[in-house]
Amino acid sequence: MAVQVYPLLARGVFATYGYFVIDSETACGFLVDPGAQPRLFLAAIRENGWDIEAILFTHGHFDHTGAANPLREELGVPVMAHELADRYLLDTRLNLSAGHGGGIIVPDTVKVADGETIGLSRGNIALEVLHVPGHTDDSCAFYCEQGRFALVGDTVYEGGPGLTVFPTGDEARLRESIRSKLLPLPSDTLLLSGHSRPMTVGRFEADNLLSDQQLM
Repeated sequence: MAVQVYPLLARGVFATYGYFVIDSETACGFLVDPGAQPRLFLAAIRENGWDIEAILFTHGHFDHTGAANPLREELGVPVMAHELADRYLLDTRLNLSAGHGGGIIVPDTVKVADGETIGLSRGNIALEVLHVPGHTDDSCAFYCEQGRFALVGDTVYEGGPGLTVFPTGDEARLRESIRSKLLPLPSDTLLLSGHSRPMTVGRFEADNLLSDQQLM
């Protein structure tokens, strides 16, 4: 069994990477953070013959959720988000869409919690939910042990920790989330971000993006 990850850059108000996580034996998988351009994602699904079982959100900002409503209607699949996500998904101010010419809400999501495992009905992919608040209260990473990667949304970028300038952002909580949830992962774990190139946990540490003093 091989887990394959395929990034797709969707360009809306912001350019945001969505990710297909696919079991290569069954062609089944998940779609994480489709932020815009639903037809772009649908084209990729159809061209590759993938069977998407669920859409997952790393957090509720509109640039990670904006294509979900048309996609779930077309695909007939659930949308899954952290148990605190409705605070953002149902509030256009907190999800930032109100400030960018839109009013995106995503109701009726299936809720997940820290430590849960999300699996496929046809395939062997298992994603562990890691609650990593700081960028937002509902921020999650989805860790795939067999694939040696974690989908981290906006918790970290290639250049350092995620932003905390938006409503409910909390720099201290973000530092603690990174210290307690991401840095303990194996050093070769690939961190797949919403707005940057991938990096490994080891490279993140080696580049001194978070010093011991910063994590205190």
